[in-house]
Amino acid sequence: MPKRASVDDYFAQLEDVQRPHLEALRRLSAEVDPEAREVLKWNLPVYIRGENTNQWMLQNFKHHCSLRFSPEFFASQKAVVEAAGYEFGEGFIKLPYERELPIDLLKTLMLARIAEFEGQRTG
Repeated sequence: MPKRASVDDYFAQLEDVQRPHLEALRRLSAEVDPEAREVLKWNLPVYIRGENTNQWMLQNFKHHCSLRFSPEFFASQKAVVEAAGYEFGEGFIKLPYERELPIDLLKTLMLARIAEFEGQRTG
């Protein structure tokens, strides 16, 4: 993957098959967590809260994209992802381009991550 100059550059260089899913994930991220800052880390869009706490990351691949969380957080979410019929790995849900995005499931995951972050800040 070529080096990206910014998050906007990342999105500008997506392939046509990748664009709809990743742009939808970008919009969903902004909607679900308006307090998060969108930054480029590891050449990918990452949504940050507080000083420098990663909430989640977007990744693009040839046939799918992924919404990636920390493995520690995602371990508690695997059952809901599996029940929804999606493949997953250590810290991520695999989102094939030929399938419609499971918006409700993704919102649930994002909101759970925000709740965990806010609980850590107050706890």
